[in-house]
Amino acid sequence: MKKRIITALITIPLLFSHVLQADEGMWMVNLLNKLNYGKLNEMGLRLSPEDIYSINHSSLKDAIVIFGGGCTGEMISEKGLLLTNMHCGYGQIQTHSTMEDDYLKNGFWAQSMDEELPNPGLKVRFLRRIEDVTDQVTANLEPDMSQQERQAHISYISARLEEQAEEGTHYQATVRPFYEGNAFYRLVYETYKDVRLVASPPTSIGDFGSLTDNWMWPRHKADFSIFRVYMSPEGKPAEYDPENVPYQPRHHLPVSLKGVEEGDFAMIMGYPGNTDRFMTSYGIQELKQVSHPNRISIRGKKLEIMKQIMNKSPENRLKYASKYKGTSNYWKYSIGQMQGFERIDLVSQRKALEKDFINWINGHRQREEKYGQTLEIVQSAYDQRRQYENASQYIREALISGPEIIRFARKADELNQELQKPFLKRVFHGKQRRKAIKSLQARAQRFFRDYHQPTDQRIAKALFAMFAEDIDPRFYPEMLTSALQKHNDNVEAYVNELYAHSIFTDQQRFETFLDHPRPEALKNDPVYQLAHSAYEKYYDLRGLSSQYDHQLQKGQRLFVQGVVQMKPKKRFYPDANFTMRMTYGQVGGYKVKDAVRYRHYTTLKGVMEKEDPHNYEFIVPEKLKQLYQQKDYGRYGEKGEMPVCFITNNDITGGNSGSPVMNGKGQLIGLAFDSNWEGMTGDIEFEENMQKTVCTDIRYLLFILDKVGDVDWLIEEMDVVG
Repeated sequence: MKKRIITALITIPLLFSHVLQADEGMWMVNLLNKLNYGKLNEMGLRLSPEDIYSINHSSLKDAIVIFGGGCTGEMISEKGLLLTNMHCGYGQIQTHSTMEDDYLKNGFWAQSMDEELPNPGLKVRFLRRIEDVTDQVTANLEPDMSQQERQAHISYISARLEEQAEEGTHYQATVRPFYEGNAFYRLVYETYKDVRLVASPPTSIGDFGSLTDNWMWPRHKADFSIFRVYMSPEGKPAEYDPENVPYQPRHHLPVSLKGVEEGDFAMIMGYPGNTDRFMTSYGIQELKQVSHPNRISIRGKKLEIMKQIMNKSPENRLKYASKYKGTSNYWKYSIGQMQGFERIDLVSQRKALEKDFINWINGHRQREEKYGQTLEIVQSAYDQRRQYENASQYIREALISGPEIIRFARKADELNQELQKPFLKRVFHGKQRRKAIKSLQARAQRFFRDYHQPTDQRIAKALFAMFAEDIDPRFYPEMLTSALQKHNDNVEAYVNELYAHSIFTDQQRFETFLDHPRPEALKNDPVYQLAHSAYEKYYDLRGLSSQYDHQLQKGQRLFVQGVVQMKPKKRFYPDANFTMRMTYGQVGGYKVKDAVRYRHYTTLKGVMEKEDPHNYEFIVPEKLKQLYQQKDYGRYGEKGEMPVCFITNNDITGGNSGSPVMNGKGQLIGLAFDSNWEGMTGDIEFEENMQKTVCTDIRYLLFILDKVGDVDWLIEEMDVVG
C-alpha cells in the first residue's frame, strides 16, 4: 500500500504534461521538453528546450534574474547591464533622490560607469540548476502521518538536500514544493550583491498614468530602469567595492528593433510569485467575504490620507511616492478581482468542478477511501480559521503596516537584546553593541528622511479607530486593550499620547537615545511596547490558525491529486511559487464588451491625448513633447508613429514585473509590467479571451534612452538587431 502511494506522488509531474492547450500555463523551464514543440514551432518558436534551459551550456535561463525580493530582471549586455521595471527599482531611485537631485522627477542617466550608483542590500540571483528531488523527499512518508508530521519530515529532508548542494560552494539552494506538495524540486542559485543604478526615466515617463492607469489598458508608459551587476576582479560575487568589475553573464538577450504585429509569437520568462488555480469555492468565498473587503477598506483610508498630504507640496510627494504606490497596488487589485469574481461567476464554476470531483470519487470504492473526505476537510478548514484570518489580517494591515512607526520600532530589537545583557557581557561584547547602534543609526537616517509625523499620526488615528470598531476585543493586542481602557476608549487621545512620548516619532529624541542607549528607554516606550504587543498577537493568531492551515494543506494536496487523476488527458502545471517559469502566447488585442475592442498597441500620440498639466500622474515632459511634434523618432519609430506599449495573452502574475518579452528567437521585444483590469481574476482563474500582459515596447525604451536620456553609450553596449 505504501509503495503505491509513493508511486502516485512521484509521478505527479508526468500527469501534468499531456495535451497542449491554449496559452494558459506557467511552465517549469526544466520540463519544457514535454511541451508539444510542433505547435510552438507553428506559433513561431525557433528555440529548442536546450536553448531555453541548460545546465552545461549558455541558455536563456542564464540571462534571467530575481531582482531584489520580488521582481524579475534580465541581462542585456556582456558587461552586466540589467533591465527591469522602474517600479521594481523605485525604492533605490527614491533613496538616491534629494530635493536638489530628484531622480524620480528628472530621471537618472549615468554618462559613464563611474557615475553608476551603488545600492547596499540590493541583490540579484541567477538560477544555476533545477533538480527533481521528489524521490528523496517522499521516500519515507507514511500514509497515516498527520500533516504536521509530514511537514516536519519534509522540512528535515529538504534542509539536508539544501546543505548537500551548498557544501563547498558559494551557491544557495532551496527545496520547494510543487503541485500542492505532490512533487519537490531543488533550485540552486548564485547571488550577486553589487548592483548599481545606471539609468531611469523621470516618473512622468516611467510611471505615466500612475495609479489611475494601474492594472488598465490602454497604457502609455516606459516602465523601466537599468542597473549593472558587478563582480570581484576574480570573477566571483562580492559586496560593493570600487575595485569590482562588470559581471560577464553566461547569456544576455539581444534587443530586437523589428517590432510586433498582431498574432506574433511572444515568450516570457521570469519569476511569477503566487497563483491559486486549484482554489476551491470555499477559498474564493473567503477572499470575497474577508480578505478583499478588509484590504479595500483599510488601505483605502490610508491612501486617502496620504493623497491629501502629497497634494500639498512636491516635498511631501517625494516623501510618500514609493509608500503610496506600495499601498495602492494591491488595494486596486482587490477591487478588480472582486469585480471579476462576479463578472464570470467564479464560485459557480468551482462548485461545478467540485460536483464533478464528488461524482468521480463516488464511482470507485478506492477513490472513496482516499478522497472521500477531501472537500469536507477543505471546507472545515476555511470555516474554522475564518475568525483568526480576519483578525490577523486587520492587525497586519491596520497596526503593523498601518502607521510607519510600528515597523520602525521593531528595528530596535537587535540593540535591545544587546542592552539586556548583564553588565560584564555588555563590556566584553561592546563591539556587537556598537554594531547594533550603527545599524540602527543608518535605518533611522533613511526612515526620518521620508517621514512626516503629522501624517503618520493621522493614519494611526484613522486605522486604530477602524480596528476598534471592526474587531472583537478578544483579538486586540494586550497593549492596545490596556491603552484604550486607560483612555476610556478614546482612540484619538491614546494616539496623541503615543506620538508625544515615543522616541520613534521624533528624530531628535531618537538620536539622543542612540547617543546613550538604555534598556529602560525601550522597555517604557509606548510605541515599542505596542509594536511588540501587535506582533505577539499577530503570531498568536497565526498559531491558532495554523492547525486549520495544516488541515487545508492536506485537503488541497488530495484535491490536486484527485483532479489530475480525474482528468488524465488534461495537461496541468504547478501554481506559481516565485520559481522560474516560461509562458508563451501571442500579441493581440481583445474585445472588452459590446462595441468596444482594444487594439494590441499604443503610441506616443496617446501620451499627448492623456496629458493634464494639473495632474502629476499625466504631466508630459517638454522634451518628449518636442520630440513628438518634430516626429523625431530615429530608428525606433514605425510608419510615422512611436510605439509605446503592447499586449499579449501570456499568463503572468505578480513577480513577473520586469520579465523579458521575447520573440521566437529569444530576442527582447518588450518588458512586462502589468496585467489588464478585465483579467484581475487571473491568479485564481485564467481567462483565455480577457487576460492580457501589458508590456513596454523595447523600441520606446530605446527611444527614451537615446532621445530623452542622451545615453546612447548604453545602447551601443547592447546587441541591437533588426
